[in-house]
Amino acid sequence: MAPEDRRAALIAATVPLLYEHGLEISTRQIAQAAGVAEGTIFGVFNDKHSLVVAALMEALDPQPTLDAMAAIDAGAGLRERLSAAATLINERFARNARLMTAARSLALSPHSHPDATERMARSRHNLLEGLTEVIAPDAGELRRSPATVARMLLLFCGANTYGPFGDPRSFDGDEIVSLLLDGLLIAPAHRHHHGGA
Repeated sequence: MAPEDRRAALIAATVPLLYEHGLEISTRQIAQAAGVAEGTIFGVFNDKHSLVVAALMEALDPQPTLDAMAAIDAGAGLRERLSAAATLINERFARNARLMTAARSLALSPHSHPDATERMARSRHNLLEGLTEVIAPDAGELRRSPATVARMLLLFCGANTYGPFGDPRSFDGDEIVSLLLDGLLIAPAHRHHHGGA
């Protein structure tokens, strides 16, 4: 097997282990999952840390989410498009919450890989850009720019997933979009039904 293929196979075997065990995985577990001898790892990677960082970057690659956002029906209304995007982002954040914490600790460690820190920044930028594109067709209906709305939506989704008061099960994409587009005030036409506000 060519070194690049071996590298890809080791990364692919490591990703599920990261989801299951976090950073506390051994080279023995990785070798067993990949079906190779432990020494094979060090023929392709300098050390376990390098492999873990590469697998972490693979797991956190935003491309599947970006592809799914690009596939959102452009003919749908803003609320529907934003709800679909918020659901995708919430799912991504929930799936990767444990890994994001690990990635942050790796990025802040004295042994961090500069490439990993740069890739994380690029991933955030690409996610913001992809969401901005979903919003852009309705820029004229918004008080803020599509990029600002995208940043707010990402902020809400992130706080909902990672914040101490988040509740992703009940505060879903539709609810986040309603908060973003409608705020919390009852619309004037409906206030008399709710006893005034």
